[in-house]
This record gives sequence, structure tokens and C-alpha cells, in this order.
Amino acid sequence: MKLVHFSDLHIGVENYGRTDPDTGMSTRLLDFLAAFDQLVDYAIEAKADAVIFAGDAYKTRDPSQTHQREFARRIARLTNEGIPIHLVTGNHDLPGVAGRASALEIFPTLAVERVFVTDRISITTIPTRSGPLQVLGLPWIRRSTFLTREDTRSLTLDQITNLLQDRLTNAINVELLKLDPRIPAVLSAHVTVSGATTGTERSMMLGRDHVLLLSTFGNAALDYVALGHVHKHQVLGHNPMVVYSGSLQRVDFSEEKEDKGFCTIDLDPDSPPGSRLVNFDFHPVDARPFITINVEVPAGDENPTRRVLNAISRYHVADAIVRVRVKLPEDVESRLREPDIRDALANAHFIAAIQRDVVRPQRTRLSPEASLGLSPREALRLYLNSRDTDPMRAGLLLQHADTLIREELGEQDDDDDTSGKQ
Repeated sequence: MKLVHFSDLHIGVENYGRTDPDTGMSTRLLDFLAAFDQLVDYAIEAKADAVIFAGDAYKTRDPSQTHQREFARRIARLTNEGIPIHLVTGNHDLPGVAGRASALEIFPTLAVERVFVTDRISITTIPTRSGPLQVLGLPWIRRSTFLTREDTRSLTLDQITNLLQDRLTNAINVELLKLDPRIPAVLSAHVTVSGATTGTERSMMLGRDHVLLLSTFGNAALDYVALGHVHKHQVLGHNPMVVYSGSLQRVDFSEEKEDKGFCTIDLDPDSPPGSRLVNFDFHPVDARPFITINVEVPAGDENPTRRVLNAISRYHVADAIVRVRVKLPEDVESRLREPDIRDALANAHFIAAIQRDVVRPQRTRLSPEASLGLSPREALRLYLNSRDTDPMRAGLLLQHADTLIREELGEQDDDDDTSGKQ
């Protein structure tokens, strides 16, 4: 039995994009759809038995008609090939107010064949070409689902979160007891699990996270745990395998170094629980590259632009989303020609930024207490010492200062004498 696991599609993320002239849609929307197409193509060609989606189909709780249409088109491609898909609702799929329809509710409403949606903790048995598959779905949970106002009346926010986590863990354990050991079983959850490395999804959260312990999923009745909500692909456990597939497309520069893709799982339905996993693989997709180019220009560089252009030439910037960060001294900033840099990035998909980090000379200032009552010569000597000035140079500067001070005092005396005679 071959399964495909993915999550965090986030259709609707359109930062760092422009309007595509052929479709009128954002090029970033097309990026996310193209990554989804790669998954659908693979599932069809590999004759997958089922696809498991662990939540967050869209960026917002109220996706546009275009976003819903494009998501449904790809779901239809799978189901038309006889491949069932199980969807759990993520935090971005839930409406802001309880009682309103979720973004995924349209599928069961229309009774779309081979599409199974879980919006509460429950077990769904899915018929596949290789036999039945049990999916224990754990969608993003609202506090109100498990906690009443009476429960939380005198508790702090941390205490409420801990109580929710305890009740959620108990609810999962109750469902695990209902699994039929004769049938392969997968748990699909949109949740944060302790020990996971998080990133961009922290800034995209639509509420406070609750965190479940990894041990919650260490049950021999499960053959695989498919997780969503965290954008970085990572394996948290091996008995059973507990895996975040990660998002299909990079959202911003915090995901620059991350591989994007989906997971494939091969199960042997005839083996006993705990030993059904035959093969696991992470399948990368061709995601839009993000590239950061850091350049440090030394003091006195006569051509800082050339140094930046040389740095750019070492990267494959074509079709990438690029930012350039230049650290340079104040005295050469005026020589940096930004139009030339933009010309060198003409083949990039999008120039996110050309950032200048100008290093300005540090100015040493004496505190009022340190300079109180000092003569001009003493103040200069203290300043030179604070700057670790070479003693010979400091002596020469003090000699010149003495000359200037004497001349200034002499001119003042002359002026005073003249004014007295008048």
C-alpha cells in the first residue's frame, strides 16, 4: 500500500511575486500550484493508494474563489484517477467564528467521491486499491471544543493550555483503542509536537499554539504518523515514524535553506501492527529558490559596485527570489551604483531587497563628569588616550594644539588691549 503525505500548501501566499500576463494570477500563486502539481503527477504515475493531507490548504480562513477553484481542480485530478484523499482541517482552514463553515467543508457538503474531510477527532476507514486504510484524524483544535468557561474561569493562560493538552492527549488515547489491529492505521494531525524545529509558521499563526508530547504518538497500533503545521520537513520519531512533511513551497527567506517536498510511505497490509512500514522516502519538489547574497566591502575600495557584481556572478540567480546585503564603510557608500546591481539581477524572478549596512566611524565622546574642569589641552590628551593614539602621534598633535592655543590666547590679549585703548 503506497501513501503520499503532504501538508501546509498555503495557497494564497503571494509575497515576492508579480502578475503573470498569461493568467492574470500572481506568479507566487502559480509557484504553489506548480509544487502541488508535482505531487499530483507523482501520485498518479506511482499509482498511489491514498493521499494524506495534514492541514492548511490556504493561507487565509476565507480563500478567494480562484484559490478554491485551483485547489479543487487538483483534488479532482487525484480522485478521477481512483486515488482517495484524506484532508484534516488546519488552523488556516478554520473560520474565525465557531459554527461557520470551514474552507474544506465544501467537499463533504457536495459528497465528492473519494474525498474525506476530518474536522474533529475521529477515525475514517478509506477504501483503497490495496484494501482498507484507517486514518485517525486530528485537526487543529479550538479550545472551546474541549474546555468550557467554567473549566477556565480561574486559570492562567498557561494553565489553560496545559489543561487543553491533557484533554487532547486523553481524547487521542480513547480513539487509538478503537483502531482495528487487522487494518493498517495512520494518524494525520495538524499540531505542534514537542521537539519540532519551527520557523515561518510561528509568524503565520492564527492563535496560541498548544504542544503535544512526542510520546503521545508512540503507540504500536499506528503504522505512521503524518504531521502538518510546521513548515520544515523533519522526522521526530521512528517507532512508529512521526514525520512533518513540511510545506511544498518556500514562504520567505527563513526557509531559504530548507528542502521542500512530500513523503511517500509503503505499508505491507499483511504484516502485524508495528511492522507494516516497508519503506519511507522524502520526495523533493522543484521549489522556487530564495537566495541571500552577502557582500562585505573593505575601506578604501575604489569600486564597491564591482565587488558586489563579482559576488552576484557566483550565484545562479535566474528565476530566484534574491536579496543582496552589502556591508560597506561610509566613505565608499557614494560609489555604490544600485542601477548596475539591479541590471545584474535582471534574470531574477524578484529582487526582494538591495540592503546597505553602512559602517560609520565610531565617535568617542567624553562624559560630562570626565571633562568637567579640564583645560582644552587636558581634554585633547584624554581624548587621544581613549582612542589608543600612537604616543608619538599624540605628542605631535599636542604640540600643534599648544601652538594654536598660544596663538588664540595671544590674539585675544591683543584684542583686549585694543579695546582698552579705545
